[in-house]
Amino acid sequence: MAITRILLTDTVTGTWQNRFGLRPGDSLRLAGSPKWSVTKETLRGGLSDGVDVVTIDNGALAVAILPTRGMGVWHANYKGLRVGWNSPVERPVHPAFVPVESANGLGWLRGFNELVCRCGLTSNGPPGDDPQGSPLENPLPLHGRIANLPAHRVELLIDDDGPGTITLVGVIDEANVFGSNLRLTSSISTTAGSADFTIRDVAMNRSSRPAESQLLYHINVGPPFLEAGSKLVAPAAEIIPRDARAAEGADNWETCGGPEAGYAEQVYFAKPLKNDRGESFALLRNAGGDKAVSVHFGTDRLPCLSLWKNTAAMEDGYVVGLEPATNFPNPRAFERAQKRVVSLGPGESYETFVRVAVHDHLENVAAIEAIAGGMTNDKPPTVHRAPQQGWSPN
Repeated sequence: MAITRILLTDTVTGTWQNRFGLRPGDSLRLAGSPKWSVTKETLRGGLSDGVDVVTIDNGALAVAILPTRGMGVWHANYKGLRVGWNSPVERPVHPAFVPVESANGLGWLRGFNELVCRCGLTSNGPPGDDPQGSPLENPLPLHGRIANLPAHRVELLIDDDGPGTITLVGVIDEANVFGSNLRLTSSISTTAGSADFTIRDVAMNRSSRPAESQLLYHINVGPPFLEAGSKLVAPAAEIIPRDARAAEGADNWETCGGPEAGYAEQVYFAKPLKNDRGESFALLRNAGGDKAVSVHFGTDRLPCLSLWKNTAAMEDGYVVGLEPATNFPNPRAFERAQKRVVSLGPGESYETFVRVAVHDHLENVAAIEAIAGGMTNDKPPTVHRAPQQGWSPN
């Protein structure tokens, strides 16, 4: 067993590789696939100017990672199936062009186009003031700042043990003087020849004072997995509409419509059930049941699940979101009152993981749906037809 380490970016040592490529060689082979590769490029021109893209191809699944945008995942491709969505924001936007505090705190939307976009670290949810928050943070912008902060250290690790694993590690600081000082260390890994990738994050409070943290994984999927008749599957005890708009479609929360001009988003909150390993998942499958994307997570650290339906016109962003989180995306003050805000002591860390998997055959999709059925004893969740106290302020 040997681990090869390659430093791509480090502001401390002044390391920065503009272009990089790595493929199997005599001294570096992975048993899981002879076709793996890693490349790095820096986009030039327009709003993407200066955005680094590191693409890890495990021989079956290629994952495009954006260290410049909070270690988000732009998109993936599994054996020709594109995993992601077609945002009106067509290409990655450099954080310098995303004023998150603008547009009444909705400026975050000007850079939103990833398959995986983190929301946090100090807050997520709608913009607005937190009466108990720091004046250095208020007003809080939509979904926080972490997605628009660049990694200051990026390292590639190749482990040839077993089938072989490729990992990209990025370190990002969200800090200000007299305010929060949080560090995110994110490791995104995939096994050679596999159909999935895993994100393991550690959020650390680097201050001498206690700090609060919130983290939501905004995992966004469009065609070919999303189409008229696509189905959401989530082993859950309860499904709760966020607001009156979501309540309109509560009876059909799990069914997706085709693209619809003027569609207004609907969000459902879920209480996920866990297996004997303490894990749960959510799944979006196409109408034919032969293509699906699943998102797996540990419920001890990510106890909340939001399902975002935005089946708008294709050109307006036809997408569904599977969103495991530390909290529900409500105002932070409301979530604090429900004890859904993470408290970190000085030097304390909070670790989370999510795994995103692609399923491309009827048998594979049926198998994971059967797992969901087993976790619920084939009993459907209790579906509330109106927002519930303690779940949302609406």
